[in-house]
Amino acid sequence: MEIIRLGTWIDAPVERCFLLSLSIDLHVASARSVRDKTGANAMQGTIGEGDTLTFNGNHFGFRWRHTSVIEKLRPHSYYRDVMIDGPFQRFEHDHYFAPMDDGTRMRDEVRFSASGGLWRRLTTRMFLRKQLKAFLMERNAMIKRLAESEDWHKYLEQRIEGPAETPAKGTAARRRDGNASLRGSQPVVATRPPAG
Repeated sequence: MEIIRLGTWIDAPVERCFLLSLSIDLHVASARSVRDKTGANAMQGTIGEGDTLTFNGNHFGFRWRHTSVIEKLRPHSYYRDVMIDGPFQRFEHDHYFAPMDDGTRMRDEVRFSASGGLWRRLTTRMFLRKQLKAFLMERNAMIKRLAESEDWHKYLEQRIEGPAETPAKGTAARRRDGNASLRGSQPVVATRPPAG
């Protein structure tokens, strides 16, 4: 089992940082930054507990599809996404947010293991760990840059003036094109569980 731990201090309110981290559009933008072939995403807004997020594209030198579900969510302090389909044997990503020094401390803890035999495990240690860490650092830098500027308005629909609306199961995201069909090679597709 490999573990990656990252910490980022952001000069912005915790609610803003938390919601940016859950932004579908920000996920799409960060996936484009690693040169994915992109199309329009199927949903916009923020992901919530029970929602799934699928990345399709070229990552780390090979083509893959990675689907995670938001397993737990505690507004504005924590959420966990867990891989339910993809290239790893196991993949869990814990996201922590805490107010600190008039800003926010954002922490990531990723635990993963490669499927396959000895060769796959060696490749994971030598290559995938480094590439995954670089991807996460770039994404965190993007969240920091947006949260500390006025550009965060482009990713969050309403200005956060106090207690922000909590992303929860069945809220906040809407279909952009009215259906769930995929076009081209989309880096990110988010879906909600069926109502009921």
